[in-house]
Amino acid sequence: MVFARKRFGQHFLEPAWVEKVVREIDPRPDDHFIEIGPGGGALTRPLAARARAVVAYEIDRDLAAALRDARIGNLTVVDGDFLDRAVGPAVAEPPHRVRVAGNLPYNIASPILFKLADMYAAGLQIADATLMLQREVADRLAAKPGTAEYGVLSVLMQHVADVELLLKLPAGAFRPAPKVLSALVRLRFHAPDPPVGDANVFVAVVQAVFTRRRKTLANALLAYEPLARASAAEVLAAARLDGRRRPETLTVAEFARLAAAL
Repeated sequence: MVFARKRFGQHFLEPAWVEKVVREIDPRPDDHFIEIGPGGGALTRPLAARARAVVAYEIDRDLAAALRDARIGNLTVVDGDFLDRAVGPAVAEPPHRVRVAGNLPYNIASPILFKLADMYAAGLQIADATLMLQREVADRLAAKPGTAEYGVLSVLMQHVADVELLLKLPAGAFRPAPKVLSALVRLRFHAPDPPVGDANVFVAVVQAVFTRRRKTLANALLAYEPLARASAAEVLAAARLDGRRRPETLTVAEFARLAAAL
């Protein structure tokens, strides 16, 4: 019997939903997987049965030990928090292209998404990442400009990944049932599109203006501290943007223009 630990935000996928999720992941015989948060191994076992290799990162030492004791030949279990771990040679050595799967704890889903993006940018060949997330997070990932869900996460992740919503999962798909709904999404990372001259400026300005998302862009831009009040109009003109618009209406490409102007 596998018991969920609240401090790790654990919710384990019920067997009836495992096959649906595996079908969407579609593991192939030559695939190398990173699995984040394998828990009791509900996804780990079918992934290992169909793929060439799985490296699973598990923060719960008891669950990690149980998976290791299962002696699955092509499974490597790494103890500890994925956020604190460097990807080892089992998956990082060329010519491997890796795929990522996981049921992410709701409280740290965003940092994991950004770590995956950073890993891709650093050279790890991630073919795709198929992840179970809180539905609210999934909706924000896939949100379009002008919608209530569109925000910092939408812009920063869509700048470096294509996002596809695959499945919506009810609370009853997990044990214990969480108090929120969930969704399965697939991310395919790519080079920043469009390219930006200074990634730090791009991130900072996106974060700044969304702190004033209901204000006009001319007003919201003042939340970006390096900008002098007198130069806001000049920056907007250089970016070819109407200062009367709201930040939530800007596309990723328009945010890139804004960052370039700054």
